[in-house]
Amino acid sequence: MTDMVQIARDGLPDWLAPVRDAAERVEPRQLSRFLPPAEGGRRSAVLVLFGEGPDGPDLLLIERARSLRSHAGQPSFPGGALDPEDGDPDGPGRVNAALREAREETGLDPAGVQVFGVLPDLYIPVSDFVVTPVLGWWREPSPVGPVDPAEVAAVYRVPVSQLTDPGRRARLRHPSGFRGPAFEVEGMLVWGFTAGVIDRILHFSGLERPWDTSREIEFSGRQQ
Repeated sequence: MTDMVQIARDGLPDWLAPVRDAAERVEPRQLSRFLPPAEGGRRSAVLVLFGEGPDGPDLLLIERARSLRSHAGQPSFPGGALDPEDGDPDGPGRVNAALREAREETGLDPAGVQVFGVLPDLYIPVSDFVVTPVLGWWREPSPVGPVDPAEVAAVYRVPVSQLTDPGRRARLRHPSGFRGPAFEVEGMLVWGFTAGVIDRILHFSGLERPWDTSREIEFSGRQQ
C-alpha cells in the first residue's frame, strides 16, 4: 500500500456532497464525548464507505465474528489497527490502513474507492483504540464478502434509506450503563461506536429524518 494516497473531493454524487461538507467543518466534540487521550491508545482507522447499490445509496458494514475477543458479533465499519507498512499515523497511514483492512476483511478492491474526507480521531475506551474514520465513495464497486470467517461473519451493503428510516432508529440501553444511538437494519442491531458515527454523519450532513428520540431498546446480548 502506497503512502501517496490523496484525498479527492471532486467527482462525488450530489447526495454525498453534504457529507463531504460536514466532514470538513465538524469538530471532535460534536462527534463524541470520548476523545483520544493526550498519550497512548492504539492507533486504528475504519473505512466509512458509501456506494450506489441496487436499492440506492448505501453504506458498507461488516459483522464481526462471534469468536473474536473484542467487539465479538458486533456490526462495524471495516477497519483495524495501523501497521508500520501503512506509513505516517498522523498522515497517509490512516487512509492506507482503512483501505488495507477493508481489503483484508471484505475482499474490496481499494482502486475503486475515492477517499473524500477524514473525520477527527475518536476514542473507544473499552478497547483503548484511537480511531480515525476515513470517508470513501465507492466509485467502482467490486465484489465483497467475508475473507476470513474467523474474523468477519458477514458483509452488508446497508441502504442509507434504512439508516434514515425513523422506524428503525432507537436509543440503546446496555447493561454496562452505556446509552447511545442504534439502528435496526438488515436483521441486525447496529450500536456502539459505529452507530454513533453514523448518527453524527446523518445529523450534520442533513440526511437525518425526524425520529422518536425517546424510543429505547434494551440490549439483549444477541450481538455478542
